[in-house]
Amino acid sequence: MLATLIPLFDHTMTVCAYSVFAQKENFLLNPRYLGVGRYDGAANVVGFEIIESMGLENMAGDKFVFIEMNNISIFADIATQCNAPHERIVLLVDNELPPDERYTRRLKELKEERYKLAICKLPVVRFEEYRQVLSLMDYILLDHKKIDISKAKVYFSKVYPNVKLIAVNVDSQEEYDRLKEGGGYDLYEGDFFRTPVKKGTDTLTPIKANYLELLKVVNDVDFDLTDAAAVIERDPALVVSLLEMVNRMTINSGITSVKHAAAMLGQKELKRWINTAATKELCVDRPGEILRLSLIRARFAENLAPVFKLASQSSELFLMGLFSMLDVIIEKPMSIALDMVKVSNEIQRALLKKDGAFAAVYDFMLQYEYASWQEVSRQMVVGDIDMDTVYRAYIDALCWYRDLFK
Repeated sequence: MLATLIPLFDHTMTVCAYSVFAQKENFLLNPRYLGVGRYDGAANVVGFEIIESMGLENMAGDKFVFIEMNNISIFADIATQCNAPHERIVLLVDNELPPDERYTRRLKELKEERYKLAICKLPVVRFEEYRQVLSLMDYILLDHKKIDISKAKVYFSKVYPNVKLIAVNVDSQEEYDRLKEGGGYDLYEGDFFRTPVKKGTDTLTPIKANYLELLKVVNDVDFDLTDAAAVIERDPALVVSLLEMVNRMTINSGITSVKHAAAMLGQKELKRWINTAATKELCVDRPGEILRLSLIRARFAENLAPVFKLASQSSELFLMGLFSMLDVIIEKPMSIALDMVKVSNEIQRALLKKDGAFAAVYDFMLQYEYASWQEVSRQMVVGDIDMDTVYRAYIDALCWYRDLFK
């Protein structure tokens, strides 16, 4: 099984929902799944399996979750597959669902059970044909590149006033800003929030400069614990966090000195904690999804280390994932951002040039995150990578992120 979460944002860059994109089989190893075989076992919805294994709160917090459905699974006994509150689940269908009475009746039943409904991939020319279906929808996903939103706003406000519009394939910050300014859409989905920074801000706030200095200190080849402690002491939030953590770890509590706490952790664990904690603080004024994605990438890349025969370099892969959005976090081009935190040459090569020993892990991680299942499947075949191992590595990353904020 393969699965990933795709965020949906509102006009304030707040994540309001996640779409679960999943694939049960490696289609390259099982070509029949590309044909009618893709409906084998279709009554069992992969998205519900993930919710049940992790728990809705652990996976998505208080957000809605969109789950892909097909013509068969829409008739399944959904309630027995997923115990999550019905009103938090959005059942997502596409234009393969026929607009006939049988399907319309089933959609009405699901609405009565308090599930929300959404439809995607429906061309404008078929809106009238799907009038009965659209009247039941809570959301419709629209490719903003193929629709005139000014006309769509008028149409939906008159014909389907309760339907919320979602713009998909929003590729850049400029597109997002333009769509938000124009109005009409309620939610946005796409790569815009992680677009690489080309031109940076002129200055950093003093507090961000302090965190970057700390990152530079601990990412030196053989950093001094005393130097790291001296920088930590400048920030009360980091001091409290460090002391609380170390006191929980020790049998005899009572550690009150930052230098003592640093010594108790040791160089390796202190480096890991500082990189994670400082990145969290750097993200305070950025959209929350950026921090979430950075931390999940860090753990996922670390978990993939043995898969790519790089187990001895798992700590470096953790940093690669953690800093893979550093340009977005501090709003400076990646080349400048990486110089400011002093990472290894291999991390720089992967993030700047997409080559070197870590490049394959970085590319695989991104393809997985984007739900590019055909490319992920190809890389698993070429690298003789077990699909379930990859899935477990990703789920562990989600759980690890959840536990960080308990």
